[in-house]
Amino acid sequence: MSGHSKWNNIKRKKEASDAAKGAVFTKIAKEIAVAVKAGGPDPDGNSRLKDVISKAKAANMPNDNIARAIKKAAGAGEGDDYEEITYEGYGPGGVAVIVKTLTNNRNRTAADVRHLFDKHGGNMGVSGSVSFLFEEKGSIVISKEEYEDEDQVMSDALDAGAEDFAAEEECYEITTAPEDYYTVRETLESKGYEFLDSTLGPVPVTTAQIADPAALEQFEKMLDKMDENDDIQEVFHNLED
Repeated sequence: MSGHSKWNNIKRKKEASDAAKGAVFTKIAKEIAVAVKAGGPDPDGNSRLKDVISKAKAANMPNDNIARAIKKAAGAGEGDDYEEITYEGYGPGGVAVIVKTLTNNRNRTAADVRHLFDKHGGNMGVSGSVSFLFEEKGSIVISKEEYEDEDQVMSDALDAGAEDFAAEEECYEITTAPEDYYTVRETLESKGYEFLDSTLGPVPVTTAQIADPAALEQFEKMLDKMDENDDIQEVFHNLED
């Protein structure tokens, strides 16, 4: 997943899953393994696992695959060797980039991430070098096609405790404070809403632009290559749409 526009994230994930579903499902299964290890196999009592399941469904991962990954993680204790590491840097045009990884070899992953920054005209920085340009927010995306009554969706979201609501071209984007994210999501689920995507992660405080078409193409190539890397789970940036 890349970007700060949630709908753009979804489109990128869908394109990736169409092109290489196996790779996408493998990444999600890794996240399931870590979530199960951290909080157990019951999503009702494990908010992180519930998040990953939501992501899996948004990527069209079959329910059987999800259940199998949970069962395997619960039985085999998988996820023990995975380490969560976040890298920061600047891409072409000075766009701030945060790269979240799950890895069992931090040296390999660090070298891979640095190489991807360098190869595409960016540079990897130290921890904290760009994170100050982002803030943690909860994001929930709902299909406009499935829920046509915008006023009702907005009312339900705000009543549930959402911080902000935006109606985009193809979806509604609901933003929450980090501490309210799970409550808002569970309240909307109890009302029967299904989500295109829901996540808790960095959202840019300020955005950047890339005026040079060549630099923009390089940036998109960098995101594509990061999506293809097995250790990289999510990529966030502050490029203005």
